[in-house]
Amino acid sequence: MGKKTKVAIAIAAASAAAWAGSKALSKPQKRESKDALTYEHPVVLAHRGGSHLAPEHTMAAFRKADNLGVDGFEIDIRLTKDEEIVVFHDDYVDRTCDGTGRVADLTLDELRKYNFGYNFVDLDGYLSFRDEFESIVTLRELLTEFPDKFVNIDMKDAPDTYEGGLMPSKLWRLIEELDAANRVVVTSFYDEQIDRFNLYAQSKVALGAGQAEVRKAYTSFTSQFGHLYHPKVDVFQIPEKHGVFALDNQSFIQFLNDLNIPVHYWTVNDALSMRKLVNIGARGIVTDRPDLAVKVVNL
Repeated sequence: MGKKTKVAIAIAAASAAAWAGSKALSKPQKRESKDALTYEHPVVLAHRGGSHLAPEHTMAAFRKADNLGVDGFEIDIRLTKDEEIVVFHDDYVDRTCDGTGRVADLTLDELRKYNFGYNFVDLDGYLSFRDEFESIVTLRELLTEFPDKFVNIDMKDAPDTYEGGLMPSKLWRLIEELDAANRVVVTSFYDEQIDRFNLYAQSKVALGAGQAEVRKAYTSFTSQFGHLYHPKVDVFQIPEKHGVFALDNQSFIQFLNDLNIPVHYWTVNDALSMRKLVNIGARGIVTDRPDLAVKVVNL
């Protein structure tokens, strides 16, 4: 037996011993169930209210989705200049309304002057809300108008900004005031924001995975050391693919399910993909086309 072969065998033996040792010492810990994530069938969450059917993040969209029978909404939030939490995705308002400016530089009263249906193009290619004034929506208004809906809340403000620094505490205080802890999920692309929010919420609110948590879980799943993954969150909201990595994987879904973590996929807008994801174990569909998703899930 050559020297290289002996070295290779020794490395393999050491790796096997390390794997066996870690397996014996580390036992996967399931997440405790959260009321917001207890449901019998896959949920349909209208993305920004269902942004292919009505202007995103407006009451017109939320009410239309509600009438279609969705289980809830997937929304984004930002903080205004006067520290009001509004339901909005972009850093600037220019794309969706007839005004301009950065959300964080505008007061709620200033934002109320803009028509957030102005630039919406419907499925037939018409600017069908240009003459119908749609105001910006505050998170308080949304949670109050739809007290029976599940709401997935994505904090958009970066943690190193003034508004990002305030958002976790202000969001928790609003959720607590409205007694909404059992029907919301709070998440962010920034894992730091999720951690900050939970310092206030103390695990009373279901948490969604940030980008780093998703990478950590997927790396653990694809390695031989999945047993070392200990989740910090309660639900994954992920795309079907991330770069070259296919996340619409039944085994990955099962890996997370075994830890009591349901998987929601975004943003899925065709019925065939919705059906495929439900069939492999997805527990939620986030979609701009809630009209299609409600039919698929209820088949």
